[in-house]
Amino acid sequence: MKRLYAVFIGFILVLHSIGSVAKTTRSKQAHKPNIIFILTDDQRWDALGFSGNRIIKTPEMDKLAREGVYFKNAFVTTPICAASRASIFTSLYERTHGYTFGQGDIKDPYIDNSYPALMKNSGYYTGFFGKFGVQYKHIASLFDVSEVYDRNVKYKDYRGYYYKTLKGDTVHLTRYTGQKALDFIDNAPSNRPFCLSLSFSAPHAHDPAPKQYFWQEAQDSLYRNMLMPPPLLGADKYFDAQPKYVREKINRTRWHWRYDTFLKYQHSVKGYYRMIKGIDREIGKIRTLLEKKGLADNTIIMLMGDNGYFLGERQLAGKWLMYDNSLRVPLIIYDPRNQNHRVIVDMALNIDIAPTIFEFAGLTIPSRWQGRSLAGYVKGHNPVADRQQFICEHLWETNLIPPSEGLRTKKWKYFRYRHHKKHEELYNLIEDPLEKNNLAEKEVYQDKLNEMRSHFEKLSVELRNKKAVR
Repeated sequence: MKRLYAVFIGFILVLHSIGSVAKTTRSKQAHKPNIIFILTDDQRWDALGFSGNRIIKTPEMDKLAREGVYFKNAFVTTPICAASRASIFTSLYERTHGYTFGQGDIKDPYIDNSYPALMKNSGYYTGFFGKFGVQYKHIASLFDVSEVYDRNVKYKDYRGYYYKTLKGDTVHLTRYTGQKALDFIDNAPSNRPFCLSLSFSAPHAHDPAPKQYFWQEAQDSLYRNMLMPPPLLGADKYFDAQPKYVREKINRTRWHWRYDTFLKYQHSVKGYYRMIKGIDREIGKIRTLLEKKGLADNTIIMLMGDNGYFLGERQLAGKWLMYDNSLRVPLIIYDPRNQNHRVIVDMALNIDIAPTIFEFAGLTIPSRWQGRSLAGYVKGHNPVADRQQFICEHLWETNLIPPSEGLRTKKWKYFRYRHHKKHEELYNLIEDPLEKNNLAEKEVYQDKLNEMRSHFEKLSVELRNKKAVR
């Protein structure tokens, strides 16, 4: 009898111990920060009031920048949505993960080692809403809750953005995505931290439609009585300086869709800004809900664009090319636990997003990832101050766009077109930030050209050699 009693007491103690461990684990999890990562589609670096743009209205984004860390020199390593998003998820250069349009599904070893998959496995409650942008058959398995959608290309009018409904009413995709975020926050379990990835389709033009840009009624009055200033480098000579295979490809085609007349240009730039304002409104609603639920003090918000964008510069549209118009994007990190406003000039990259999320979550950053965490900036550190360069690349083999590749340092930019390597471009970014004067053919810069080319090719081989996966 005594023995049975002792066994019973021991069993009770074991259950108590297990319960205590579980309670402690839940407590530790609950005290980890919530993380919201917001990705916009085609928002260039200066389409933000805080960047110095005196026309655009982005009060909520500006508030995040004022209260948090604003990265003045943030870039994507590849300026197209599919490959850039794959790089954001996997923290790998395109040359390594090998994913872009027309490649089928992203390979399992890369997506299995992506931040969505690993965050879900870490104990975080994870969600994704909006444009995933990377082909993969099992997206739902990467998150606890998700809904993936983008513009509906079967519609050649406003319905490309207006086909989702809330309570029976058809709403703009931006409003829909914002509401999905609110619902996720409302329903997230209280005993687990959450990581929400929110991917807006805006301000991407709706390519099949003649009007291209469609915004919400609330933004109708914005800029109505204003004239948008003409683009920098809009003169013929900047277009004529492009090689034939750029002048006759999709950058020029889409310029005709959006900017080739005064009225088209005014409509498109105003529409682009209005659509960004729509995202800004949703950010405000999200922050209000976080305050209401008592989550604001423990929720980190990160915002980035998936690639840059031409607003008529060089008489071009879209992205894809190696100019900073394509590569440079907004990036803000707001951590309410460390309200240390800073403006950072160090080069930050899209491949840094996953390591940054991991450091905030207290997780070990995978050794195969090629990006670096930016989390230390919120505490006054400068973790990537020593970054001297990054490879920029657009490797999609298509007749629409000439593939290109290059190297950007803090001072210099070198690039070439992969099938026309005799044409090279070299810019001194300190003296020529708009990249107007190609120095590649000038005798005095041949040593610098050779140095940049050689360094690019060395780094390129290193990244390509890392492509093999087990």
